[in-house]
Amino acid sequence: MFEQIKKVISAEDAAKKIPMTEDLVRIKNKRDEELKAIIDGRDKRKVIIIGPCSADNEDAVIDYVVRLAKLAEEVKDKFMLMPRIYTNKPRTKGEGYKGMMHSPDPHSKSTDIESGILHLRHMHVRAIRESGLTAADEMLYPDNLDYMLDILSYIAVGARSSENQQHRLVASGIDVPVGIKNPMNGSFSVTLNSIYAAQIPNEFKYGGYQVKTNGNKYAHAVLRGSVNVHGNNIPNYHYEDVMRFHDLYIGQNLANPSVIIDTNHSNSGKNPYEQVRIAKEIFENMKYKDFDSIVKGLLIESYIADGNQSVDGCEYGKSVTDACLGWEKSEALIRTLAEAI
Repeated sequence: MFEQIKKVISAEDAAKKIPMTEDLVRIKNKRDEELKAIIDGRDKRKVIIIGPCSADNEDAVIDYVVRLAKLAEEVKDKFMLMPRIYTNKPRTKGEGYKGMMHSPDPHSKSTDIESGILHLRHMHVRAIRESGLTAADEMLYPDNLDYMLDILSYIAVGARSSENQQHRLVASGIDVPVGIKNPMNGSFSVTLNSIYAAQIPNEFKYGGYQVKTNGNKYAHAVLRGSVNVHGNNIPNYHYEDVMRFHDLYIGQNLANPSVIIDTNHSNSGKNPYEQVRIAKEIFENMKYKDFDSIVKGLLIESYIADGNQSVDGCEYGKSVTDACLGWEKSEALIRTLAEAI
């Protein structure tokens, strides 16, 4: 039984309340095309998608993104920096902070989804206006994507969602690159099946309509490591793992074979400080042609302060979900990687 609480604002009305102005649309269109050029190989730079595990405080997120914009200008010949502004948080056991769309205030015990929608739109639009950078966010709930499609330059499909049919179908109708993580069990075949489904035309029900898509040729893989039946983390960022995946990818004849490597989660054993070592190893392997051709960049969990705190904590710019690499270490890492190219 579902108890109706209240009708939630439509995506159209939310966009009217928090609009993308013409100047911001131009920024987004330019950034979209830059990222597509990296994914299809026309642009040899790498993309680094970096930011907090979950966006929990608008001012801290904007502070972070403005800092990132200054660094992006410094390394623009080597990297496209894409802020990670994730506003939905998957929960393994269904409890804990579920992200800004679910509740705009992580300290609040109440749920206000409409307020969350407006808050997250405001934050994303403000981030573009103040930094000139469009961002990445996760499609945790496909039905909610309409609230964000006009804002984002990159959309992620998480490990728990990559086998879900609706996520695959919706990804086929998105006009920007979609990164599909390998599932929790690490299956490469499932990952490739998900990419295939996202790259082909589809017809299905979405947003109250029967819709038809053309397929998204920029759908690609995100390798994030896996968890075995005993709960042990198994990385898949090493040269041998990536090349095995490369060979399977090429054998599938998919468009624009591309991999983004997630340096945290099961690749790091959720130790955010390991991301530095992992990123350096990945870039060391870029000297091998096939590795360099398929690995288009990194996903890094980073915030202003190192580590994490409880949802009741009040330390500025410190994650209330998974632990992150702090700003000083993140900035130093990106400069080191830029020098390595």
